[in-house]
Amino acid sequence: MGHDHTHDHSHTVDIQSANKKAFVIGILLNVAFLVTEIVAGIINHSMALLTDAGHNAGDIASLLIALLAFNLAQKRSTKEFTYGYKKTTVLAAFVNAVILLFAIGVLGYESIIRLSHPEAVKGNIIAWVAALGIVINTVSAFLFFKGRKKDLNAKSAYLHLLSDALVSLGVVIAGIIISYTQWYWLDPVIGLVIMVVILIGTWSLLRDSFKMAVDAVPTGIELKSINMVIENMKSVIAVHHVHIWPLSTTENALTAHVVLNDQLSFTDKMKVVKEIKHELQHHNIHHSTIEIETDSVDCATKEC
Repeated sequence: MGHDHTHDHSHTVDIQSANKKAFVIGILLNVAFLVTEIVAGIINHSMALLTDAGHNAGDIASLLIALLAFNLAQKRSTKEFTYGYKKTTVLAAFVNAVILLFAIGVLGYESIIRLSHPEAVKGNIIAWVAALGIVINTVSAFLFFKGRKKDLNAKSAYLHLLSDALVSLGVVIAGIIISYTQWYWLDPVIGLVIMVVILIGTWSLLRDSFKMAVDAVPTGIELKSINMVIENMKSVIAVHHVHIWPLSTTENALTAHVVLNDQLSFTDKMKVVKEIKHELQHHNIHHSTIEIETDSVDCATKEC
């Protein structure tokens, strides 16, 4: 049997370090904007601004939880937690999705109530505050641009912040229209539109984080393709009992039974195992455990 926990760690650490810095900067920028939006929303009785502020508060909570998870994930493994605390990044993504769903319910209810009793608001102030939101959210989103393909938390932050920028653009347009038409009902309507946008983004985050929490095959990896990768390696006769699951939002693991030619020496078998693990690294498999079988004792067809 071959087992490896030592490869490709430097690349993973680099990703985590870059993401951690992005989370810190993103949190600071969004806290400043949140305070501005709450003050402006209360003074002007704007449901659109308060709804968006509630959304941004949820995003800040998400960023804080993800940052905590990143710190925990970098702690060393122990006798009890043999993989360390890497899985906390998955739990963070799932908790963030639940928080956002709760926020959707509260803010959606408030918008519906306000729709039946619209209040006068200053459209020009709504537009200016929302314009600031476009700048803050766009800058924050692109802090996660590089890390979005390697980490679910970075991807969720990127998509949420980018969607926030688009929502802020809608609020700017609504603010301008209100300032010229006094259509105050547009304010809670924009709040409901924001709620729908959050729901769409949150549902995919909830789905992906749940799959990772129950150790489903990570998104972007196909079990059939990984089987073919191993089967096509030199001296490999067959492969079975393949399991792939996420250790964290940035690292994946695999276990497999590989049938090798009986004629190979022990040293040659170890070389094959090493080659398999090296090839799997190129397919986003960071930790792999390979159990060697021979064609005379194939556990897929015989009792072992």
